[in-house]
Amino acid sequence: MDVGRLNLLRELAERGSITEVAKATHRTASGISQQLRKLESEAGLPLTEKVGRGIALTDAGRALARSATDVAIALEKAEAVWDEFRNDPTGTVSLATFPTAGQMLLPGMLKRVAETGGLTVHCSDRDPESEGFPALTSDFDIVLAHSPKPAAFWNDKNLLAIPLMTEPLDIALPPGHRLADKEFLVPSDLIGEQWIGVPWGYPFERTLNDIFEAAGVPVNFFQRFGDTRVTEALVAAGLGVAVLPCYTAAGAYPGRIVLKNLQGVVAERHIAILMRPDRAERLAVRTVVDALRAEAAAVVEANKHRNPPAA
Repeated sequence: MDVGRLNLLRELAERGSITEVAKATHRTASGISQQLRKLESEAGLPLTEKVGRGIALTDAGRALARSATDVAIALEKAEAVWDEFRNDPTGTVSLATFPTAGQMLLPGMLKRVAETGGLTVHCSDRDPESEGFPALTSDFDIVLAHSPKPAAFWNDKNLLAIPLMTEPLDIALPPGHRLADKEFLVPSDLIGEQWIGVPWGYPFERTLNDIFEAAGVPVNFFQRFGDTRVTEALVAAGLGVAVLPCYTAAGAYPGRIVLKNLQGVVAERHIAILMRPDRAERLAVRTVVDALRAEAAAVVEANKHRNPPAA
């Protein structure tokens, strides 16, 4: 069977429609349909079936799509062996990151990669809800994702998840706040506060819910923002308190935001690298992953004095 057609079937399994496959592969929908019909002829079994106005994979189609993943992994492994023989991680690697991870990790990572030479990394910022990160692996070699749960949260046979770092989540207060002089905070300290929260489904939401459940009082949300820079601006203006990532918060507002460790609930986010298994075989991709892991370790070491004390 033609490897290119197998890959189109795999794309259809992941993206759900011929239109989306056409967009991703820069082809026409009619061209995709024609290639899939040829693959179906080679297979000797129906691979797709009409469902409403669209199509879906048959059982045979889903099985062959899984095999296409195995073929892609094998091909990338063969290419990686040759790259390692030449000791030459060349090419282009695409990476998607949520904003605060980009702020925290990209400058150092890109400097590390530049030292290897011959390798280009194209980075883009994305900030979906937790469930949206895996879908980005269809369009990017590497996706940086965060969740209140460890990397195993992302486990899937068609997805590789590599733990990168765990970052504490702190309570952000304006200077002069009644809690600003405390060594650390517990949920009961926060009763009656006006909060700047996050949109529903964003990773910090779980930490906020845990705080309110532990305090036993309803929450008073003043505003909700997905962009931490907006949240920081409101905290610095004295308009409320918020949960913010320990390592990146308040950099734009020196002296205008006070960060406090929170005890009594688990307040942290787990940052992971998500990849398609075949793309993870590429020497160029592995080189970027190594640079990300080294930079993450350096960030954690540089901020160890800010980590909450062990319970």
